[in-house]
Amino acid sequence: MSCPKKIVLLGATGSIGENTLRVIRQHPDKLELIGIASHRRFRELAAIAEEFNVRHVAVFDQDAALAAKHSGLFDRQTPILTGLDGLIELATLDAAELIVTAVVGTLSLKPTLAAIEQGKDIALASKEILVLAGKFVMAAARQHQVSILPLDSEHNAIFQCLQGERATDVDKLILTASGGPFRDYDAAQMQAITLDDALQHPNWSMGPKITIDSSTMANKGLELIEAHWLFDKRPEDIQVAIHPQSIVHSMVQYVDGSILAQLSPPSMTFAIQHTLLYPERAEGVDATLDFSQWMRLDFRPPDFARFPCLRHAIDAMQVNGIAPAIFNAANEIAVDAFLHDRIGYLEIHKIIGRCLEKMAPREPTDLEDVLNADQEARRMAEELIG
Repeated sequence: MSCPKKIVLLGATGSIGENTLRVIRQHPDKLELIGIASHRRFRELAAIAEEFNVRHVAVFDQDAALAAKHSGLFDRQTPILTGLDGLIELATLDAAELIVTAVVGTLSLKPTLAAIEQGKDIALASKEILVLAGKFVMAAARQHQVSILPLDSEHNAIFQCLQGERATDVDKLILTASGGPFRDYDAAQMQAITLDDALQHPNWSMGPKITIDSSTMANKGLELIEAHWLFDKRPEDIQVAIHPQSIVHSMVQYVDGSILAQLSPPSMTFAIQHTLLYPERAEGVDATLDFSQWMRLDFRPPDFARFPCLRHAIDAMQVNGIAPAIFNAANEIAVDAFLHDRIGYLEIHKIIGRCLEKMAPREPTDLEDVLNADQEARRMAEELIG
């Protein structure tokens, strides 16, 4: 029997992290967790370290890391790494074979690049990494002959549908979207959306930021940009279809008109398990679809008037250069402001649009140039909110 694949999990206490742990728990003979990281939630991290006998731990926030060191919750032989350097050290552990990046936002960009430079394969759930710096991340992966395995359900579905097919035969990538809780709202209802409304996703259980992004469809916009880099397709060859049931996770249309789709219930364990065990398959964590029962699958095009964030993302993808980084940064700041009751729901797309209008598009010269554009967009969004 081969040794279990050694996994480092960045973002162990989030929703992706929790589902990743469920998969690892199901397959202890195939997967071994050797490193875990969280932003602040060290108590949950300590419980994971104890259950999986993990000796490499990072808590990004320095105050939380200090509290963790004095909590008595961790084994004395377990050093608590902290800050960006701590995440990088964890992502480049000699024994690690696969780094799961499940951190919301761009925090895991440098740790991911460091892991790639060390020849580690990446299971990518942090879509913002490719949105911000896809040009440089994919170039580094090619240079170091590293696999970037998509862990998001939509991109994992496309990845599965592409297996055994020639890239030249692919016509379109079709990402599905539930449409979130407001897919059938009229203009008056959109005006009255509250934070509590936006945090109620009909199909998925996710963190607050991703849940808001799903309700505005900014999340689907980020996924379009990510798909552009992952699968090397032109923006005009990637589209979105609203699919309320979240059972068809995405589709690939080929030049002969055939369309291949990947189906599974709306649980992240299916995509996560496929990614962690690839190229093997094994019994899943959750029950799959039952075709002895009635099932309905609906599809319709997105309404850009109702979801202007998706229109902004498509425009940014077509402009390319630093535009996707501007879209992502402005969206992060606007969503955070909405979550803290500083702006209304419909202000989110307006702030993104203003930032895209005000910052001149250009092609970034290097990674630092992209990071500078990211910071500039964040400052501009804060000024607009203020």
